[in-house]
Amino acid sequence: MIRAVAAVALLVRDYDEAIAFYTAALGFLLLEDTPLGGGKRWVRVAPPGGGTALLLARAATPDQLARVGDQAGGRVFLFLHTDDFGRDHRAMTARGVRFAGEPRREAYGTVAAFEDLYGNRWDLIQPAGPLNPG
Repeated sequence: MIRAVAAVALLVRDYDEAIAFYTAALGFLLLEDTPLGGGKRWVRVAPPGGGTALLLARAATPDQLARVGDQAGGRVFLFLHTDDFGRDHRAMTARGVRFAGEPRREAYGTVAAFEDLYGNRWDLIQPAGPLNPG
């Protein structure tokens, strides 16, 4: 039986700059950083609450490099759930995360869009109901 999406590959320019952003600015944990030879690494980060990890995949071709920061064609690509929107919004802002606008209330919860270091769009969401990743 399939149980979960274990990881989502995210194209990055550089492993170390991506690790620094996701751990310092977003507070993610570095789960794994394994050299694979030839300059490649298996790098996984995830929020401290668990869930799906990001596999930071360094762009290796010109086509991949062109897609760094725009994996979803300008749409919100990834969604972070929080149990305290105000706390996490303030902390992320203090660590230099750029939000695209003011937080707003929607039927599904409190939300604000932000961009990662490459320009990928994310939503920070405190769901209106109980947190339920499944």
